[in-house]
Amino acid sequence: MKIATYNVNGINARLPVLLQWLKEAVPDIVCLQELKAPQERFPLKEINDAGYQAIWNGQKSWNGVAILSKDLEITEVQRALPGNTEDLQSRYIEAIIDEMVICCLYLPNGNPYPGPKFDYKLDWLKRFKRRTNKLIKMELPAVLIGDFNIIPEPRDVYKPERWENDALFRTEVRKVYRELLNKGWVDSIRTLYPDDTVYTFWDYLYKAYDRNAGIRLDHILLSPYLHSGLQSGGVDSHVRGWTKSSDHAPVWIQLEK
Repeated sequence: MKIATYNVNGINARLPVLLQWLKEAVPDIVCLQELKAPQERFPLKEINDAGYQAIWNGQKSWNGVAILSKDLEITEVQRALPGNTEDLQSRYIEAIIDEMVICCLYLPNGNPYPGPKFDYKLDWLKRFKRRTNKLIKMELPAVLIGDFNIIPEPRDVYKPERWENDALFRTEVRKVYRELLNKGWVDSIRTLYPDDTVYTFWDYLYKAYDRNAGIRLDHILLSPYLHSGLQSGGVDSHVRGWTKSSDHAPVWIQLEK
């Protein structure tokens, strides 16, 4: 089974890129972030025509998450991260597919640091930890997948010394990421490429993609009950070079259940 994540940075504006990648990569399950479209403007017909069913939670102008499945039924669990009923930002959707819990997330950016956006990010992370701890305690096969807006380690960013006070690289958020791993969640891409430089995002400015001045922000974390099935994975970095592409590239793993 091939499971992928892709921050599309505007699903309607970049729909041709998404459809081209789906045809090329043929993933079984895809989690999308940053739809930047209200619920009624999700391009369901085009997604269906490409061979995928979908559940999604859109939001006008910003945010928005979706889960696509090629052949397997999607059973929606929830479309908001528990713990704060006043949080209306569309950043989380959870479903069961083939007896796996798929948690698609678009974690808050948090910039500028310090400030209310960073405080919101820390609160979101607290709630996220509570949910992931429950999944571990229930001993469920689960996948935490999406744009985490967290750079886990210095090797995950070009010139890390420039990022010390950026909300993506602050010690507070990196600590939470380490805590997830300590609880048993497995960073699939880092497990497969323990010594390699791996990036998933390249800014549009300063020819960052051409210089490979990137960041690793998009992650696929597996619960301990799926770790043994991890076969392969990677980043489709060439997609970042396509015309009118997102500033993120798709990330994928191959899993044997």
